Amino acid sequence: MELGVIADDFTGASDIANTIAKGGLSTVQFLGLPDRPAPASCQAGVVALKSRSIPAGDAIAQSLQALDWLKEQGCRQVVFKYCSTFDSTPAGNIGQVGEALAERLGVKGVVACPAFPTTGRTIYQGHLFVGDRLLNESGMESHPLNPMTDSDLRRFLRLQTADPVGLVPWSVVRRGGAAIRKALDDAAAQGETLVIVDAVSDDDLYAIGEALDGVPLLTGGSGIALGLARNILKGGTATAGSGSFAPVSGDEMILAGSCSNATRGQVERHAARHPTLRIDVGAVMDGRLGPEDILAFAREHRGKAPLAYSSSTPAEVKAAQERHGREAVAETLDRLFAEAARRLVEGGLRRLVVAGGETSGAVVGALGLRSLAIGPEIDPGVPALSSTEKPLALALKSGNFGAPDFFEKALATLEGA
Repeated sequence: MELGVIADDFTGASDIANTIAKGGLSTVQFLGLPDRPAPASCQAGVVALKSRSIPAGDAIAQSLQALDWLKEQGCRQVVFKYCSTFDSTPAGNIGQVGEALAERLGVKGVVACPAFPTTGRTIYQGHLFVGDRLLNESGMESHPLNPMTDSDLRRFLRLQTADPVGLVPWSVVRRGGAAIRKALDDAAAQGETLVIVDAVSDDDLYAIGEALDGVPLLTGGSGIALGLARNILKGGTATAGSGSFAPVSGDEMILAGSCSNATRGQVERHAARHPTLRIDVGAVMDGRLGPEDILAFAREHRGKAPLAYSSSTPAEVKAAQERHGREAVAETLDRLFAEAARRLVEGGLRRLVVAGGETSGAVVGALGLRSLAIGPEIDPGVPALSSTEKPLALALKSGNFGAPDFFEKALATLEGA
């Protein structure tokens, strides 16, 4: 294994696995901390953790275990992958995990770049934009678990770190890889462990990738991996590999737990042509709606691309959280979707689409899968996936990703259409 990734959620892991696989490396996504060696054909391994919203100490411990496993597989370069909208809170763990990994590897001047221009995430003067809006004005300020209230990544990340946070501005990035490399070295000399690096286009990410050739550690969104496979292939330590994705036909289901603007639009679009089941949070919390209701709905609408969703507006989410408690709502909905997915797959379901990072983590955990093969890209940042252990194809979508018709496209791609 040449390249390793530690991802803080399951959809983000699929996102960066997709980027690396498109770059030409045979890529496998491992679900949770692996308990066995990677297959010999694996050139890039992505360890998917569910660590984004857990206490920092737990996230650090899991991430360091993942790092040790990746090093045992021979990885010379490791990426700590988090969301391109930097989903966190002032008490979050992105900064603390990044510093812990850097300390274990004995490095400073480590890139922190969540930019993903293809989906509108860009960084300029250390500020993160979503489209033409600052992050904290993009809708992310209403995120039910990790509301983003500040677009200044240096200032925000500094709340989570022991060391000062540096910046490589776009005026340096535009001068290319050598200039970026010198700026990172200077940051390391000044004692800055994590360094925000501006990026407003894919060309910037390729220049950053050139600067990162051979460095032990980098952090960011999936875009930061754009140039990494090219570095490895150019260096001659690996040749272009092929994936082992296996399309699957059969019964299908869509589960949506994300409350993002993008997912709510996709649900509305899908509902115009397909059967949908709205999951009422109050009914779930009161025990009036459970997994058996989702199963009955799926059976009734078999073959019609049925969708069950809890996606709600920010006002509805806030009301439910105030009544039942934020963590209680999140945990109860995760258990609902996880149990429904487990029973659906046990009953013969073969194609499953899940929207939302937390929801995807809960579902995949309940299915007991160990690893996934990376298939064709459905929409930017979202690949088709297939289990390496059973006839099951999946799409795990970050809430903010995907075109309006994502759900239909995903089901078609999973069966090879």
